[in-house]
Amino acid sequence: MKPLLLTSTVLLAAALAGCTMGPDYRQPAIAQPLVLKYDQGWQPLPAKAWADSGDWWDAFADAELSALVVEANANNLTLAQAAARYRAALAQRRQSSADYMPTLSAALDTSRSGGSDSANTDSSRAQLGISWELDLWGRVRRQVESSTAALDASAADLAAARLSIQLAVVNSYVNLRALDVQQRILQQTLSSSERSTQLTRNQYDAGIVSRADVIQAETQLQSLRSDLYDLEAQRAIEENTLAALLGRAPSSFESAADDSLPVVPQIPAQLPSELIARRPDVVSAERGVAAANADIGVAITAWLPTISLGASGGVSGESVSDLWNAPVRFWSVGPSLAQTLFDGGARSAARDLAYARYDEQVAAYRQTVLDALTEVENALATTAILREKAVQQDKLVSLAEENERVITNRYQSGLVSYLEVAIAQNTTLNAKRGQVSVTSAQLAAAAQLAASIGGAWEIGDDVGAAAERPQE
Repeated sequence: MKPLLLTSTVLLAAALAGCTMGPDYRQPAIAQPLVLKYDQGWQPLPAKAWADSGDWWDAFADAELSALVVEANANNLTLAQAAARYRAALAQRRQSSADYMPTLSAALDTSRSGGSDSANTDSSRAQLGISWELDLWGRVRRQVESSTAALDASAADLAAARLSIQLAVVNSYVNLRALDVQQRILQQTLSSSERSTQLTRNQYDAGIVSRADVIQAETQLQSLRSDLYDLEAQRAIEENTLAALLGRAPSSFESAADDSLPVVPQIPAQLPSELIARRPDVVSAERGVAAANADIGVAITAWLPTISLGASGGVSGESVSDLWNAPVRFWSVGPSLAQTLFDGGARSAARDLAYARYDEQVAAYRQTVLDALTEVENALATTAILREKAVQQDKLVSLAEENERVITNRYQSGLVSYLEVAIAQNTTLNAKRGQVSVTSAQLAAAAQLAASIGGAWEIGDDVGAAAERPQE
């Protein structure tokens, strides 16, 4: 009868092996359509190597910038944390998969016992056992499904963190170069103001202008010198920020002044649906939904009985040496059935918790897609508007420079006061600095848009392999 019972149990387990509790996963529908509003500037361009490789920052055609991004990819400490979290998720999946396998255990114990009315006795025992919980209801399958989805989400989080750091490096570098350009413009204005101030002093000594013109010129000069200190302070802060992104101490990093900005890139077109679906933050949110869906199945299996198969055998004797010299042998084999009859509502609460977390993840996924669409719309709108603004700003700079030349000539002829010269110089300075700001904003918008569609990342690529490599 006992062999028949064991055989029946194994056959029942085989028959039920395909049974998996809980809902099968289906990707949630997106509430908003994947269409873009500000797509007038979204023009198709020939394929570029940097777009195919994912090195989207190469579009800025700046060798120093590319080198800094590569360094940040390797050394940024935020990325190191994300890589460690990915390895933890990888270990968690291996841990879940281990439940598919039987557990083998061994034990060796020796003891002495006795009492007031009995002699002391010695006993030793060596035992080897194996046990295996049958995955009748798919609990282990759902756990592995959940941990696999969590692993995919962690890989996506790592890619999102890398993309965020790359974007931060590009923006910090652009800000640094913009400050260098601002310093050059301010220094040129300062040199012009020094010449004008000296001319005013000479005219005052000759009795041509009043003392008020000299004071006005010197005030203008000191104001420009003060502005230079402000730019130097801003540059120092930006340089330190860039050092931290590279994983360096500020004292070990210095970027030489370079008063040229990167090229405003042309961004290749992508279909909006493809653009959104491949973003790592969207992938991470979708994988979170899959994990939560699998957790529902795990919670449901807690209501069902568990069947385990176990076998053990060993030897016993009065001493350890007896275990090898004519020991007493023993063995056992058979199934076990366990069912929780009352738990005070714990299983019901766990099931409700799983459903609530699933609903939360679905809402979070849809919100992530909506945020991604908003981000792309903002970048497209900003790019299109700034393109037109740059044209107008160039015209403003040309007019301001022409006005300054006219006013300066009129001042040298004694037709106007120095106040008008100062106003003209400030107008030109503000126009040129505004021109730099517009270009910087164009670069920032292009970087944001490029980052939104940048890279060829998708589930199953080598993002995880990089995380598993030991850190040097």
